[in-house]
Amino acid sequence: MQLMKPLFRAAVAALLLAACGITSARPAGGKSDATVTSFDRFKGLVGDWTGTGGTIRFKLSSGGSVVQEIYFPDTDQEMINMITRDGTDIVLVHYCMVGNQPRMKAPDKVSGNSAAFKFVSAGNMKSDAAMHMHNVTFTFVDSDTLKEKWVSYKDGKPAGAADEWVLKRKK
Repeated sequence: MQLMKPLFRAAVAALLLAACGITSARPAGGKSDATVTSFDRFKGLVGDWTGTGGTIRFKLSSGGSVVQEIYFPDTDQEMINMITRDGTDIVLVHYCMVGNQPRMKAPDKVSGNSAAFKFVSAGNMKSDAAMHMHNVTFTFVDSDTLKEKWVSYKDGKPAGAADEWVLKRKK
């Protein structure tokens, strides 16, 4: 009976954490792909990154329900992406320095090592023909390497070469 109390408490604690949506910040730490969602992978990016495009910071907000990605933090070129769950999908809103806010959606399920967001709508944009970020694919190479491939659109079609970033976690 003495052994049952600690086991019962541990089981209750685990159930409460699961019910609140609190998961490991680094999904690579032992979870199988069957239990890791794309959103879990984004939560595992928390920290500072640097690479071909510059410096990026990932941080959790709103009780862990939003991942904030900050490009060029603390500079006049700072831009922000907000990534959150939306039912069975995840949504990314890109707050661009050109003043629009493209909204993109991807499935919140693991499909290999990538999350591919597709354009849904945008704020502060007169028409879909205006220049905007249209798609982005995040590739989780390993726990310390991330690739981002952004595609901008203008006049309803890709506008030039895709912008690719290769980022490494700062230690």
